[in-house]
Amino acid sequence: MAKYHQRCHQWKKIGLVQVKPVKHHMKPFKDEEQAAAAAGGGGGGGGDDEESRAFLLVVPPNSSYGGYYYNNNNNNKRTKLKLLTLLFLSFLSCSFILALHLFGSTSAFSLFYSFGGVNDCSASDVNAPLYGSIANGTICCDRSSHRSDICVMKGDVRTNSASSSVFLYSSKTTTHGFFNYVSSKVEEANGDVQVELQHEKIKPYTRKWETSVMNTIDELDLVSKTENAAINHHCDVNHDVPAVFFSTGGYTGNVYHEFNDGILPLYITSQHLNKKVVFVILEYHNWWILKYGDILSHLSDYPVIDFSGDKRTHCFPEAIVGLRIHDELTMDSSLMSGNKSIVDFRNVLDLAYWPRINGLIQDEEREAKERKREKLSVSPSSEIVEEVQEEDQLIKKPKLVVLSRNGSRAITNEDLMLKMAEKIGFRIQVVRPDKTTELAKIYRALNSSDVLIGVHGAAMTHFLFMKPGSVFIQVIPLGTDWAAETYYGEPSRKLGLNYISYPILPRESSLYDKYDTRDPVLRDPESVNRKGWQYTKSIYLDGQNVRLNLGRFRKRLVRAYNYSINRNRHLRLQSK
Repeated sequence: MAKYHQRCHQWKKIGLVQVKPVKHHMKPFKDEEQAAAAAGGGGGGGGDDEESRAFLLVVPPNSSYGGYYYNNNNNNKRTKLKLLTLLFLSFLSCSFILALHLFGSTSAFSLFYSFGGVNDCSASDVNAPLYGSIANGTICCDRSSHRSDICVMKGDVRTNSASSSVFLYSSKTTTHGFFNYVSSKVEEANGDVQVELQHEKIKPYTRKWETSVMNTIDELDLVSKTENAAINHHCDVNHDVPAVFFSTGGYTGNVYHEFNDGILPLYITSQHLNKKVVFVILEYHNWWILKYGDILSHLSDYPVIDFSGDKRTHCFPEAIVGLRIHDELTMDSSLMSGNKSIVDFRNVLDLAYWPRINGLIQDEEREAKERKREKLSVSPSSEIVEEVQEEDQLIKKPKLVVLSRNGSRAITNEDLMLKMAEKIGFRIQVVRPDKTTELAKIYRALNSSDVLIGVHGAAMTHFLFMKPGSVFIQVIPLGTDWAAETYYGEPSRKLGLNYISYPILPRESSLYDKYDTRDPVLRDPESVNRKGWQYTKSIYLDGQNVRLNLGRFRKRLVRAYNYSINRNRHLRLQSK
């Protein structure tokens, strides 16, 4: 702190006010980080210190105070008065800087930004069509959320992948009112000295509070410069629509995180642009583009840009850097343009996958006709008629899809459970998704299902593929109650699913054979979870399988069956 007092003393001594940044730190959200990792199987980490900046006003050098010095001429009294006034203003300004540094008040920063308007950006600004409330030549950043930062640049925006920078060239030299932009001189590689009006840093990934994963995310420099600096930074590709910059690094590779941290926030951030937007991706992966290309084509009419791989200078009229995220696998319609909801997002999935699904159906129909011709050549037609009648009866039964797990948290008596479900009256389809499974095939299975059964884990993210009104039964292993409800139970209800939880009893867990019945692992899982993420992961996520009490589980299946029968009957009556 001594150096800050010394600087302020020097400023007052020479009668100038200098611009100096002040750092503000956010505290980590440890509990939420650990729970989020439980939902998707990701790693833990501490909190992330995110820096925001406040700046002191700059007294214009051509004002009555700027550059004034003391002398002994005939205007000595007037000189003293001006000098005292300047010293007083300097003292107030230094006090303001020191107060922010000492107390790190978020409200103080907000107050300053709302007054000066340098880089404060409200949530409504980002969702407003074409960001009409954001002035041209402006970079404004909203760092108020503990989940993600988001910045908006409006004006002459140009990329420079070599320096991991996005530049905004502006003719603007002052903000609204009498505050000047923060400025600093930067020497370029060619020896030229250019003035930076504003400089922001951002990591465009939606797990801001997790230091461990955020340390792996590429950082972007957002720099505002005077328009004359653009002379040496020519546009190679001109775009007439905005850009959205985001990262597909971090936990990408886990389906929960791919949707929760990426695809859904991308929809939230860009849907109001009506596909007139270019996506610019940091930490670009070809496999990710192949996997989610069907969805991306319904969010943007333009090819995706690989920020690091494409060395050309891309120029945009506007840019959004970072993604908004509302909650786990859902969205807050009150914050969305047009009050869009999670059901609207699911409708986008429907549009994205049905062309591929129709192709799969046509292929299967051709194969079925060929099999029928082969059977007719060797079997009586009466047998063929009986088979068709059996297929028709099967189709009328409610469809139950089981997302089967291999490894940890597997249902060890799954075969017996399937036989029981078949006797109740379900037609069964078992899906064993892995990283190579085509999403359109999973979507088709779940979109046509009446009931889904699965054990808590990342694969439960696929409940998003179900039609509202369907039944979702989540088997909840010991020690995963909170994560199961928060990350899949509550979001599935918001989608309109009939959610049924099945928290297993200690005897249904493989841990029952490993621990004494009085051990906290069985009796009090929450006390074990409080010891830390590694305990939760090693014991309850990686070290546990499930053996269902079929008599107890049967009650859930019967309940789901009766609901599905009545719902399908009602839907058929409506369609007539």
